[in-house]
Amino acid sequence: MTSESAPNTTALPETPFHDLDHFIAIPRLGGLVLSPDGSRLVTTVATLNQKATEYKTALWQLDPTGEKPATRLTRSSKGESGAAFLASGDLLFTSTRPDPDSNGPDTGKDPSNSLWRLPAAGGEARVVLSRPGGVSGILTPQNAENAVVIADVLAGSTDEADDGERRTVRKDASVAAILHSGYPVRYWDADLGPAEPRYFALESDGSDAVLPSTVEAGTQAELRDLTTGAGQALRNAQQVISPDGSVVITSLSVPTGLGGLRSVLARIEVQTGERTIILDDPGYDFSPGPVSPDGTTLVVHRARRTTASVSAQQTLGLLPVAGGELTELATDWDRWPSPAAWLPDGSALLATADEEGASPVFRIAVASGEVTRVTQDSASYTNVVLSPDGGTAYALRSSYEFPAEVVRIDLSDSTVVALTGPVERPALPGRLERVETTAEDGQRIGSWLVLPTDASASKPAPLLLWIHGGPLGSWNAWTWRWSPWLLAAQGYAVLLPDPALSTGYGQHMIDRGWGQWGKAPYTDLMTATDDVVSRPDIDETRTAAMGGSFGGYMANWIAGHTDRFTAIVTHASLWALDQFGPTTDASYYWEKEMTPKMASENSPHHHVDRIATPMLVIHGDKDYRVPIGEGLRLWYELLSKSQLAVDEEGRTEHRFLYFPDENHWILKPQHAKVWYGVVEHFLAHHLLGRDPQLPRELGL
Repeated sequence: MTSESAPNTTALPETPFHDLDHFIAIPRLGGLVLSPDGSRLVTTVATLNQKATEYKTALWQLDPTGEKPATRLTRSSKGESGAAFLASGDLLFTSTRPDPDSNGPDTGKDPSNSLWRLPAAGGEARVVLSRPGGVSGILTPQNAENAVVIADVLAGSTDEADDGERRTVRKDASVAAILHSGYPVRYWDADLGPAEPRYFALESDGSDAVLPSTVEAGTQAELRDLTTGAGQALRNAQQVISPDGSVVITSLSVPTGLGGLRSVLARIEVQTGERTIILDDPGYDFSPGPVSPDGTTLVVHRARRTTASVSAQQTLGLLPVAGGELTELATDWDRWPSPAAWLPDGSALLATADEEGASPVFRIAVASGEVTRVTQDSASYTNVVLSPDGGTAYALRSSYEFPAEVVRIDLSDSTVVALTGPVERPALPGRLERVETTAEDGQRIGSWLVLPTDASASKPAPLLLWIHGGPLGSWNAWTWRWSPWLLAAQGYAVLLPDPALSTGYGQHMIDRGWGQWGKAPYTDLMTATDDVVSRPDIDETRTAAMGGSFGGYMANWIAGHTDRFTAIVTHASLWALDQFGPTTDASYYWEKEMTPKMASENSPHHHVDRIATPMLVIHGDKDYRVPIGEGLRLWYELLSKSQLAVDEEGRTEHRFLYFPDENHWILKPQHAKVWYGVVEHFLAHHLLGRDPQLPRELGL
C-alpha cells in the first residue's frame, strides 16, 4: 500500500463481487453425506445453467483423506439432489431427468422427481422409483439395506394408481382450486394441499423390506404406506430413522383449537406401520434428533411454546425410543443447540449452536451433560457427519470470509482441515473485523464489520447498517442472499450487528427483546452504529440502514424514529402488525407472541408521518410469511403520509421494487442481479451523489 503522502495509482484488484454476472455464477455447495464405511463424502454443487436463469445441482464426491481431487458423480440438464447412502454404499438421489430405461411413451407432461440409485461399484444410475407425485425425501438407516420414502399423495387417494388418476384429472381440467378444512393453508411460498405428505417403506416387492443390490432395467421398487390416516399432521414434519431401519421417529402437528398447532413426537414401526405417540407436552414443541447407535435412545430438540410473557427457549433431552420419561441434557448450557450425531459408543453426541457470531461444533457428554467446544475458529458449521470409528467428523463450514466448504475435524485435537473440493474460495474486496459495544443495560453487542479494501482515515467509507431477519438468529455464516461483499466492492463499510433477540449470546439476550421489538433491538442497533461511526475509517455523514423480514421491520421502525440515516432499504418487511398477524402463513404462532396492545405499540405504521428518509421498498408477491399486503400498504402510506410524500408533479424520493413471481427470498439468478443492482443504485444516489445505470432488464 502506498504512503498517504503519495498518490495511489495502482488499481484495486477486481473480484467476483465487482461484477454481478460474475457473482451469481459462483458455484455453491450444499448438503453433505458420508458413506457407511467412511470412504466417500458426497455434496451438491449448484451452478448456473447456460442462460443464467436458474441453478442446477449435481452430486460431487470428495475424498475424506483430502488426497484425491473431487470428482463429479452426476450430470444432467435437470440436476440431482437429495443424496443418501444405503448400507451397501450405493447412493440414492432424486432428479426429474428422463429415465433411459423407460419403455413408456413420451407424454409431453412435466416429469416427476424420481428416486435414482447409483451403484457403489460403478456403472450408470438407474431409476428405483417413479411416481406421478414425485419423491420429496428419503431416509436410509446406517446398518440395514432398506429405506423410507417421503412423498406427497392427494388426500382422497386410496392407492398409487388412484393417486395418479386423480392428479391427471386435475391437470387435464386445469384445476388448481383447494378446499380447506383446517389451518394453515400456506407455508413460506407454497400453497398447502390438496396433497399431503406420507411415509412409505421402499421395498423390492410386496413383502420383502430389503432392496436388492441389482435390478433389471425398467424394474422399480414398490411402496408400502406407513402413515395412512395421518392427514395434515406430517406437513413440515421432521423425521429420523433408527440405525437398524426398524423405526421412524417423526414430529406430528396436533391442532390446539382456534387455528393453532403444536408438535408431538411419534414412533412408527416400519414393519407394521404402527404409530405411537411417545412425547407430548402442551408446553413445548418437539422435533427428533438422531437415534443412538444401539437404537435405544433418541435425542430430542425441545422448543418452549411462547406467549406474550414467555419467551422462546430451545433445549435438548434424551428419550427412550420405546417411550418413557424425557431426561434433560446439558441443563446448565446457556445456548440453543442443534443435535448432529452420536459417537459410536453412545457416550456423547456432537451438536452445533450459535456462539457470539459463530456456530461451532460442540461435544456433549451424555452421562454428565458436560459441554466441550470442539471447533475454535469464528466459523459456522452445518451438516455434521461422523466417521465409523468416531475419531473424525466432517462438516460444511462457512463464515463471512468464505462460502461453504467441506472440512475434516479431528475430534482428538480439534484440528480442522479444508478438503480438496469442487469449489474454490472467491477473492474478497475487503477485510472483516469483529467489533463490540455495550448496550444501555450493560449487555455486550457483537457485530461483524466488513470494510472495503481502501477504507482508511484519509478515505473513510460510507456505512451501511444491515439488520438480520428472524429475529431469532445471528449474523454468523456466509449467505448468498445477503452478501455484504457486493456493497464492500462498491466502497461501503457494512455493519452486521446482533441486537436483542439474537441467538448465541444466552437466554438473557432473547428475554430483553421479547415482545418489545421497538425497544432493546432498536437501541442496541443505534448503540452499535454510534460506536462504529466514531472510527476514523468510517464517514458518519454518509450512512444508510437496510434489512429483510424482521430486519425490514426494524428498518421501517428506524425510519419512523430517527433521521440520522441518509437512505433506508426495507425488504419483505412487516409494516402494520395488526394486519400482518392474521394474514401471515402462521398466524397461530404470531398471535401468541404479542397481545394486540403490544403489537400496536411496536407497529411501525403508526410513525409514518415522521419518516423523512428516502426508502426503497422491496417485496415479492408470493411471499406468504410476510404477505404482499405489508409492502403495498407501506408503499401507499409512504406516498400519502410520510414527509417525503408525492409532490404536485407526482414525484417522490421513495422507490418500490416489486417481484410478481418471487417469495420471501429473491431466488432467481437474474432477479438477484436486479435486486442488488437497484439497491446499489439507490444507495449510490443518496450516499455517493452519483447514479449508476439501473439494470437493463428493468426496461427503464
